[in-house]
Amino acid sequence: MKVVSLNAWGGRLHEDMIAWLAETRPDILCLQEVVHTPDAPAEWLKYRDDGMDLLQRADVLGDVKRALPGHFAHFCPAAKGELWHGDVPVQTLWGLATYIRKDLTVVSQAQGFVHGQFSPNGFGDHPRSRTAHAVRVYDPDEGMLSVAHMHGLRDPMGKMDTPMRRIQAGKFVSMIQGVIAPGEKLAVCGDFNILPGSETLRLLAPVAPYELVTTRGFDGTRTSHYGKAEKFADYMAVNGPLKDAAFDVIRDPEISDHCPLVLDTA
Repeated sequence: MKVVSLNAWGGRLHEDMIAWLAETRPDILCLQEVVHTPDAPAEWLKYRDDGMDLLQRADVLGDVKRALPGHFAHFCPAAKGELWHGDVPVQTLWGLATYIRKDLTVVSQAQGFVHGQFSPNGFGDHPRSRTAHAVRVYDPDEGMLSVAHMHGLRDPMGKMDTPMRRIQAGKFVSMIQGVIAPGEKLAVCGDFNILPGSETLRLLAPVAPYELVTTRGFDGTRTSHYGKAEKFADYMAVNGPLKDAAFDVIRDPEISDHCPLVLDTA
């Protein structure tokens, strides 16, 4: 099975992202930074925060569902806040989503918050609430596979280890442990918003000890659309049955300010 992890960047490179996903057709897509605006007044809205005024696709969730008609989507909202259509505020859900090929059997799953709780009255101050999703699926050809992803909290001070990140990692590990079974394949991924060597990766090691971005020699996971010097944010950690699996960080085409991470579990 092909597992892809990607921060969608609010769909800002919509056409390129949708074209790549439709061509790649991952069996399981772990998508972070997903916008969902039911009955949106326009296809594009604006996100305003800390002096930024950024275009966002109004319904990334639906855009990707249409690009992957053979998948079902599990949406995990973290907050409901305002995007803007001109001077008109538009209530919008924001979170992550997992797209799973329809002929895969979902045996078990867990969804929950690794930081904060659902915020129905605005996105809130940073560090904002973060959610995660873990799913265990059965494929007749490969057997069982568990995949878990999260969008790690953003700290305005940086990507260093903090007590909140330690708690977040502990909650994520507990969620994963509630889904996996001994000896089966496991992939843990997402935009963790941390640096290589982070405590978060050490805390994930009991369930997924092999982190593939750093150990396979990749020099980062950010594209040219990201202007800061630090280029690491996204990670793919696996357990023993997948430690030698094919893996790549896709740099071309650029479909976000994050690179897609692609794991082949076969």
